[in-house]
Amino acid sequence: MLRWALIFLVLALVAGALGAGGVAGLSLNIAYVLFVIFIILLIVHFITGRGRRV
Repeated sequence: MLRWALIFLVLALVAGALGAGGVAGLSLNIAYVLFVIFIILLIVHFITGRGRRV
């Protein structure tokens, strides 16, 4: 999920540099939402301690 957030962030930066404001804004919003979801899931993972235990 972090990978998708970074991809949309790069897409937003490229679109912003090329002058496509609508696409850049939309991509930036998607990247922000995915990043927030990733952080929430990461915190839940650390709190519950559910990981691969070998």
